[in-house]
Amino acid sequence: MKIALIQQKFHGTKEAMIAKTCDLIAQAKQGGAELVVLQELHQTQYFCQSEDVGFFDLANDWESDVKFWANVARQNGVVLVTSLFEKRTAGLYHNTAFVFERDGTLAGKYRKMHIPDDPQFYEKFYFTPGDLGFEPIQTSVGKLGVLVCWDQWYPEAARLMALKGAEILIYPTAIGWFDDDANDEKSRQLEAWVAVQRGHSVANGVPVVAVNRVGFEADSSGVSKGIRFWGNSFVFGAQGEQIFRANEQDEACFLVDIDMKRSEDVRRIWPFLRDRRIENYADLTKRFID
Repeated sequence: MKIALIQQKFHGTKEAMIAKTCDLIAQAKQGGAELVVLQELHQTQYFCQSEDVGFFDLANDWESDVKFWANVARQNGVVLVTSLFEKRTAGLYHNTAFVFERDGTLAGKYRKMHIPDDPQFYEKFYFTPGDLGFEPIQTSVGKLGVLVCWDQWYPEAARLMALKGAEILIYPTAIGWFDDDANDEKSRQLEAWVAVQRGHSVANGVPVVAVNRVGFEADSSGVSKGIRFWGNSFVFGAQGEQIFRANEQDEACFLVDIDMKRSEDVRRIWPFLRDRRIENYADLTKRFID
């Protein structure tokens, strides 16, 4: 399967961002992509750097946004993974990945389950934790295990998706550095982010795809200096082999070929699912084992 990873910077307005994204999706289609993956909250800036009730207005048009991206998927004839700010009702919002089929129908959605609350990543202020569980989404290109950003750090989420038949794990993402951090700390953070997700591919015998932002985005509140998103969108194969890794600054449509049949071969030689001792794992549901 040919996948397109759309790695982008913020272009100042929602309208400019959408226009650029649509151009890159058209490039993906021209290049033969069957599946297109966009980054987390791809329509706007990463607004979670500060706690500002005004940013909730960004979700006011979410229903029309869903219709818009459904039409983009239909016009280009691709399966499209989006990431939108969903307003469920007054005061109740989700960070939601909507997945559209080639004909524009909604194949399914995933509401981000793990919500961070770190300096300049104040997502708990905006997003209610997801309530749809870890359910793969069946599409014409396969069963997609779609998760979102902070979910990347949790092997439980990846495992549950794999146990439910996900053939590929997909992570729309927004993560980066603070410029004042030391270079060695920046390197540790980036490589830890790559390593934990590579581990998901190895442990579950499935490809893993992450699509991240690039570019510097200032903190609109002026309290902090902002985030420099580190890009490095990647694809790992079912044995953890690196198939593709982008750099930290280029905005582009990256086309990557994945052998979706390889998971069967890998799981035959590394039968991790077979050898799990499920009768001894009950304690995993505890917060901590005293």
